[in-house]
Amino acid sequence: MSENAKDEKIVELMELMFFAYRDFISDPDEILLEYGFGRAHHRVLHFVGRHSGIRVAELLDILRITKQSLGRVLKELIDTGFVYQVEGETDRRRRLLYLTEQGCELHRQLMAPQISRFKAALAASDLGIEGGHRDMMYYLINRDDQAHVKHLLENASLNCEQEKPAT
Repeated sequence: MSENAKDEKIVELMELMFFAYRDFISDPDEILLEYGFGRAHHRVLHFVGRHSGIRVAELLDILRITKQSLGRVLKELIDTGFVYQVEGETDRRRRLLYLTEQGCELHRQLMAPQISRFKAALAASDLGIEGGHRDMMYYLINRDDQAHVKHLLENASLNCEQEKPAT
């Protein structure tokens, strides 16, 4: 295969990724509309749900958004009862984030159609959960962030209702 033909196949993969992302995010987008929330809220709910007790600084690093943007979204999620924060035990300047029971339920609702979409895609493609697509997605991540992402994945939980401090 010529280099030009290989590039064309790669561009097709890129385009498929755009379409896949568009459709992958569409189900949660509809659910979020009911609450007046957007994709930034979804990302916060996802990472706080998967990493209960995450520090605000860590969330900023993951999302790569401004402190002001995160602050606005967090305020809305806290004020509407989906997220709560507590001061760190050893460093009171640290703010640790948790989902409330209501937040956990919304987190599950947002993930459910995406899990179903992935299961259907994996079944249709015959790749399986541990197929080469997982490695490819991992290697699309900037090299200097791969170890951090690997650590996050290894320490994530599907159940956001882990032991939490009293509110």
